Amino acid sequence: MKIRFLLSTLLVLNLIACAQSKNSSTYDYEVVVDDIAIPWGFTFLPDGSMLINEKSGKLYHFNKGIKSEISGLPYVTQLGQGGLMDIELHPQYSQTKWIYFSYASSSNNNSRANTSIMRGKLEGSKLVEQQVLYKATPDYETGQHFGSRLVFDKDGYLYFSIGERGKRDLNPQDITRDCGKIYRLNDDGTVPADNPFANNPAAKPAIYSYGHRNPQGMAIHPETGKIWAHEHGPKGGDEINIIEAGKNYGWPVISYGINYNGTRFTDKTSASGMEQPIHYWVPSIAPSGMVFVTSDVYPNWKGNLLVGSLKFQYLDRCIMDGEKVAYEEKLLEGLGRVRSIEQGPDGYIYAGIENLGIVKIIPKKY
Repeated sequence: MKIRFLLSTLLVLNLIACAQSKNSSTYDYEVVVDDIAIPWGFTFLPDGSMLINEKSGKLYHFNKGIKSEISGLPYVTQLGQGGLMDIELHPQYSQTKWIYFSYASSSNNNSRANTSIMRGKLEGSKLVEQQVLYKATPDYETGQHFGSRLVFDKDGYLYFSIGERGKRDLNPQDITRDCGKIYRLNDDGTVPADNPFANNPAAKPAIYSYGHRNPQGMAIHPETGKIWAHEHGPKGGDEINIIEAGKNYGWPVISYGINYNGTRFTDKTSASGMEQPIHYWVPSIAPSGMVFVTSDVYPNWKGNLLVGSLKFQYLDRCIMDGEKVAYEEKLLEGLGRVRSIEQGPDGYIYAGIENLGIVKIIPKKY
């Protein structure tokens, strides 16, 4: 009887070990750029080299194994979660040479700041021809919820996110105010004539959607062209949303989360005129960075959505069933807080991991 139980136990343990081994042996990873504390955003130039934003305000160029710093950036305010954030190339970069940035800036002093969007061009190892396209107002003393991701859609419009800056009951539901919004601009910073609030004299005309808490991931769906975004909830209630013009995404009127101290700020998870997320996490994973896999390098991952987890320190592979998350797999566990994700021109997935650098995911071949 004891022998039979022991054999059964060993068999179960062996099956678990095999499953774990199989799961962890489907890919390797390689640290391709090291010694970056918080790689908030990065992108690839046409020659395959990288531009990497470090939250502290440094921009690096990584080319053929050599990391060099780009000079000439504007002053970047360091205030809590705010710093140098995302980076994105113009869709026709080869012709325009424009590079877009989101960062925390202060109008008067470093004790207050808000999110700014700018663009510039590389001239050797210097950033030149800088233009500020948007500056959220007013500056706040709070150090949380700056956003801010950048993405261009298939029509060449620039979208960017700005968090509600810790002003939950003031900003996200008010379209006359900045913060807690996703915005849309033309590539030169002008407001598209068909923006949903462009003809409302009281509204901020660049607003595209509102009712957001702190969106730190955006991606364009490769087939539908729709804008997908995720945002941090409080304690629980991180969300993935499909963003549509003029829609209200509910924060803080509706939420699947609660206050960090365990109390409730709302008893509603739905309300008329407010959008439901296509997916939410309880407990919160603290999502950051977002990309759809389109590469043939990962045939079993094609069409999946990848989301970084700051809180639990893994890369979340979301296996999709249409516009729903069917199930999830944890990748790159234990390496650090996954801050940013990109698919490179070589088809490989790269992840920016705090206090490590940029990691390349390499599928194993059998």
